Amino acid sequence: MPDVCIEVKRGWIGTRKAAVLDAVHAAMVQAIRIPEHDRVLRLVEHEPEDFAIPPGRSAMFTRIEIMLFAGRTLAAKHQLYQAIVRNLGTLGVPALDIKIVLVEVPAENWGIRGGQPASEVELGFEIKV
Repeated sequence: MPDVCIEVKRGWIGTRKAAVLDAVHAAMVQAIRIPEHDRVLRLVEHEPEDFAIPPGRSAMFTRIEIMLFAGRTLAAKHQLYQAIVRNLGTLGVPALDIKIVLVEVPAENWGIRGGQPASEVELGFEIKV
């Protein structure tokens, strides 16, 4: 049930928007085992003057913020980072141009399914992977 925001500088992504969203989602399905149908992803293109990138990075610099329930192992996080970099690499995004930030939220701080705390809902998938 992660909530994902992918941010890029306008200009390079063109017709690859859906492919970028699919690449990040596929990495989450593979590495942290979310259900295939669980898709909450946003792609934000910033005007060049509104998106500063770190020195030494290209115009394809991509920042990915993933809010997710706390509980994944460090090994699962490593797999997620590597899967995202690998999947975006097939779209031409250099590995050094990808920054991934995980924001872990306790399940009781996530309201879902009509306003219930996620900690009180049968999610249908494991968080501790």
